[in-house]
Amino acid sequence: MQQIKMNLPGHEYNLFIERGLIKASSVIICELFKCKKIVIVSDKNVFGIYGKTVVEDLMVHGYEVHTVILDPGEESKSIENLQYIYDKLLGYSANRDTVLTALGGGVVGDITGFVASTFLRGVRYIQIPTSVVSQVDSSIGGKVAVNLKRGKNLIGSFYHPSAVIIDPEVLNTLDERYFYDGMAEVIKYGIIRDEELFSNLEGYKNKNDILANIEYIISRCCDIKKEIVEKDEKDTGERMLLNFGHTIGHGLEAYYDYKRYTHGEAVAVGMCEISRIGEQLGLIKKGTKDRVKEILEQFHLPFRIEGADVEKLINIMKNDKKSFDSGLNFILIRKIGDAYIDKLDLNDVKRLLIAKEDRNGINKN
Repeated sequence: MQQIKMNLPGHEYNLFIERGLIKASSVIICELFKCKKIVIVSDKNVFGIYGKTVVEDLMVHGYEVHTVILDPGEESKSIENLQYIYDKLLGYSANRDTVLTALGGGVVGDITGFVASTFLRGVRYIQIPTSVVSQVDSSIGGKVAVNLKRGKNLIGSFYHPSAVIIDPEVLNTLDERYFYDGMAEVIKYGIIRDEELFSNLEGYKNKNDILANIEYIISRCCDIKKEIVEKDEKDTGERMLLNFGHTIGHGLEAYYDYKRYTHGEAVAVGMCEISRIGEQLGLIKKGTKDRVKEILEQFHLPFRIEGADVEKLINIMKNDKKSFDSGLNFILIRKIGDAYIDKLDLNDVKRLLIAKEDRNGINKN
């Protein structure tokens, strides 16, 4: 079993990575917690596949196990579901010793973590991520949040889990669309920090190639996030690099009420568009945008904005968490593996987003 330790002021926890680990997660949980109750938060799809395995494994060790099951999808990360989960916890007589377990992808992990950070002013929780995006990104680093109708993750906090239990084998049951959705975040890590990872991804021609190298992919992404989060836990500087492509991506998600694009698909569009904008502004090594576009196409991800009202999209982006009195921060790249933070004139962004499309589908003047 591979272990990656997060070392943060006042809080340390391990990421455990091993094939088949979901069938024996109770071994780790028993070592961490001497509690009576565990409440599993999951969604209908994931719980239908793995719920019985996890519940029975915990009950064998004497835990009183309860469940809260949500509908799948980004729309479940809502204020209404917060109230629903709080009510369920009170109905189970949950207390400060109760441990929450997020069994699912990024939506389940985010809302469970936010509940844990606020219920009774804070209870412990663990993450058992079951999607690519949650295994390489969202379950790590303590960002927890819910959405508002006007934007994504606008209500949240920093609240770290007590452990992250990662089983790469569960990715075999992911729908193709959501598998590649998560690969957008993997691509992001290569773009912002590791050209070797990006080059290796360019060499994986299909899903089987990716799965054959999945433990390397997961551990490399986790190592990069660990390094960045340990330097900037509260997202005031370097950690913002992890939001490459997310300003436009989150704007697209909200623009379409979280119904047209998955998170990874929206981020993929954002990464390609901001690379194109940076190249047209002379900020990026020439040809970089083409490499980004090509790898997104290779992994069946969208790469351009289609049909959106750019003025409305820009207004949504102004509500982004990276917005300050002095302007809106964007994550830019000089080349693959070298990212930085800077402010762009939103008039330039708007002008370039509405530029005509060429025959390859990439906007240009």
